[in-house]
Amino acid sequence: MPHDHHDHVSPSGHPYRADDDTPLSYWQTMEIAVRELLVEKDITTAEEINTQIDAMDARSPAIGAALVARAWCDPEFKTQLLADASAASREMGFDIGPMHLIALENTADTHNIVVCTLCSCYPRNLLGLPPDWYKSRAYRSRTVKEPRKVLSEFGVNLPNSMPIRVHDSTADMRYFVIPMRPDGTEDLSQDALAALVTRDSMIGTGIATAPIT
Repeated sequence: MPHDHHDHVSPSGHPYRADDDTPLSYWQTMEIAVRELLVEKDITTAEEINTQIDAMDARSPAIGAALVARAWCDPEFKTQLLADASAASREMGFDIGPMHLIALENTADTHNIVVCTLCSCYPRNLLGLPPDWYKSRAYRSRTVKEPRKVLSEFGVNLPNSMPIRVHDSTADMRYFVIPMRPDGTEDLSQDALAALVTRDSMIGTGIATAPIT
């Protein structure tokens, strides 16, 4: 029975959303076929696949935030993180797989921003799933050509005199940013500092801000 959604709001008060019943894409079809073939050949099981999916979904920016907070509190660890972010992450007990991870430090003199111009390479083991805008063609192309303007659209307005370094991730090498520690946080614990570190600040499209007191 058809409905007239003049105001596009359901009886529950939530906006109506179109059903996701479009035909499968080529890549979706291929993923299903390969997954079913792996199970059929006893290479893996459906349970193992679901476990890995759940593990990936459970990852969040909190892992990266913990690294940043320790780097803010521990100068020796920050030196280690900047020298070999993969080893430093493993030393804290984080499973980042074979990924070659590079940490970039934002300072009062330089701002770093991360992009993947070819697709959407992203340190998922450290930051969880990438935001949709990170994967968009607009972000991937414009960040290289006009990073200062892109940052301003994220609310990060930098002086024209500050250099901006754009880092292009690849399938073999991923970057993440150590944002500047906010002023007035000298007395905060490491856990409290981690709460100030956002996903965007570790991509370079945001900054860590001190809590309002």
